[in-house]
Amino acid sequence: MAALVVLFNLKDEESKEVYEKWAKNIDVPTASKMTSVDAFKVFRLGNIMGTQTPSPYQYCEVLEINDMGKLTEEVNSETMKNVAAQFQDFADNPTFIISEQIA
Repeated sequence: MAALVVLFNLKDEESKEVYEKWAKNIDVPTASKMTSVDAFKVFRLGNIMGTQTPSPYQYCEVLEINDMGKLTEEVNSETMKNVAAQFQDFADNPTFIISEQIA
């Protein structure tokens, strides 16, 4: 199984409450309809374990992908292009990491 992991911070002008409402009501439900996505979760990140040091990232999205080729097709739909543009309005230089489950 592959996963797409997205690490990001919000842009300075963006509200945590507004982003989280959008993620719950728009991003997750819309992206979850793609047939290439088995699961989609968004995490608010806290401190680095055992410290009071905050994570370098505020959020992490994890999409479990069953077909990377199909995902590429589906993200190019008008609906997903619109959601991606909205995401880019919130996220400050997000990092998209393709990962592969090994255990």
